[in-house]
Amino acid sequence: MSGSGALPFDPIEEAHRQWVDHGWDEAADGMAALTSIIRVEQILMARVDAQLKPLGLTFARYELLVLLDFSRNGSLPLGKIGARLQVHPASVTNAVDRLEADGLVERIAHPGDRRTTLATITAGGRRTARRATRTLNEQVFSDLGWSRRDLDALFRILRRLRKASGDFA
Repeated sequence: MSGSGALPFDPIEEAHRQWVDHGWDEAADGMAALTSIIRVEQILMARVDAQLKPLGLTFARYELLVLLDFSRNGSLPLGKIGARLQVHPASVTNAVDRLEADGLVERIAHPGDRRTTLATITAGGRRTARRATRTLNEQVFSDLGWSRRDLDALFRILRRLRKASGDFA
């Protein structure tokens, strides 16, 4: 919780108990699991944001920079970026606009298809992406609070749900 400190009880566990007490036993475990995932996402994103904010990045802009940094030529069509990051085209446009304004990305015409625009990472964008990655690796990714075994199990469980939901083939 922000600002007010930790609660003396687990509110999600209490909600689970209430679900059961109200006769929603069949849904109680799912509600508690989903609510826990959402809360953990909030906690982890706060940690990520704390590291990226000093670099002038959001997680969405960081992901876009890293995707371009990892790409063979440092550039990708805007549509492909949206597909790879699994975000709406408007979100890609917004992120590219901000990164371009900061000098981290440039828009260029696709050499083989005049209808396609490429987002291309600049040298400053590469430096920023790599600095942000080092920071996140050291301050967040290397210690999420779970063991490697737990992380592997969690990834496999969540991957099954993502696959069953059509996230990927």
